[in-house]
Amino acid sequence: MGQEDVVFVGNKPLMNYVLAVVTQFNNGAKDIKIMARGRAISRAVDVAEVSRSRFLQDVTVKGISISTEVLNTDRGETNVSAIEILLGR
Repeated sequence: MGQEDVVFVGNKPLMNYVLAVVTQFNNGAKDIKIMARGRAISRAVDVAEVSRSRFLQDVTVKGISISTEVLNTDRGETNVSAIEILLGR
């Protein structure tokens, strides 16, 4: 899996990320990883579900992994939750 098969979810509108996922599958990708941290986790889940239910019926969730990342901020170290959702044909 190359770096181009990863969609990083942030604060943009939901459909921007759905379009990225659909485009990558249409360009021949077998698996795509949707990644998000913190408050964007719920948007990442929405991206996976909208992509599967509305646009890509033959795609399934192959795996989900969660973790905690330590970020260095101006106020010191903070823990941030992260999620990776693996979609595949």
